[in-house]
Amino acid sequence: MTSTNSSSDSSIFPEEPIEPCRRDDDNKLGANLSYIYYFMFVFSVITNLLVVVIICRFEKLYTVINILLLNLVASSLSLMSSLPFLAIYMQKADWIFGSAMCKIVMSVYYLGFYSSVFFLTLLTFDRYLAFVHFMPVVHIRSRRNAIISCAVVWVISGLACIRPMILYDAFKHMGKMHCEEVAYLDGMNVEKVKTAGFYIQLCVFLILPLVVIVFCYTRIVITIKKSRSASKFHAVRVIFMIVVLFFICWIPFNIVELLHYEYESGLSCEDKKKLGCALHVTRNMACIYFCISPIFYTFIGKKFQNHFKQLLVKCFPRLRDHISFNTNITTTHTLRTELGLKN
Repeated sequence: MTSTNSSSDSSIFPEEPIEPCRRDDDNKLGANLSYIYYFMFVFSVITNLLVVVIICRFEKLYTVINILLLNLVASSLSLMSSLPFLAIYMQKADWIFGSAMCKIVMSVYYLGFYSSVFFLTLLTFDRYLAFVHFMPVVHIRSRRNAIISCAVVWVISGLACIRPMILYDAFKHMGKMHCEEVAYLDGMNVEKVKTAGFYIQLCVFLILPLVVIVFCYTRIVITIKKSRSASKFHAVRVIFMIVVLFFICWIPFNIVELLHYEYESGLSCEDKKKLGCALHVTRNMACIYFCISPIFYTFIGKKFQNHFKQLLVKCFPRLRDHISFNTNITTTHTLRTELGLKN
């Protein structure tokens, strides 16, 4: 009886067809913003290779700070190498590279994202040890421990990329190929995997690094203020810029992704468009931060600035009369001495 009545009701009051939500506006914004990806890719390749050349030419390659910087360069280049593929996809609204490349590109993208966050955190922690606990932890800041730490970061980041490797695939929809997370896989609850993966990303790659970075830089600032260096205020400004940039570029993307995972299904079409636009903008902000982070972390130091000037003069001798540099700065100068701190 119940089923008959319900069938009769539905025949008397037929349901109106739900109009699909057209996402042309936010997709167009994403396509326009994706042109920045080409610039970020070229800029990142040039600047990161410059960092590598300076480290190899003027520095001791296997110091702790340089091991971390070289791994940060590798992770940044990993992330940036995926951007041209994503830019072409967003502009054409059609994935033309095949199923295997869909999995590879998205996995490399997330590998660069995850590892960059961890290497930035390791650099912050290393500076904390060097500034706040210089003498007691000399044995901890060893080449061996630095290499082990970097290996652990790559392993954790690689494991985190299993999810995109499994879930992302190329499929045809409305006459065009898409490279997106699939909605269904045999023997797997895809929605639970997506949700669990996102919250792992949120805790491991945002909250944990954020706590470490804020704690370390707070202690560094306190230590600098206790010193009697004339350059301490410059050092505080530099550290403040690093933290603020991290907040501005990395946190909004995670907040918008959280809203996307939690609330998108219950939003109106107009709100979905707004959330899509916010996701495109904040994703670009995050990519810009990871694009500039290696050069930002190196060229704030006078030593690297000096090495860069020497490299310019070596490549372009005519600049010698216009660029001054100090040939007496050696590789024994550390960030600690550059910022006026005593051992």
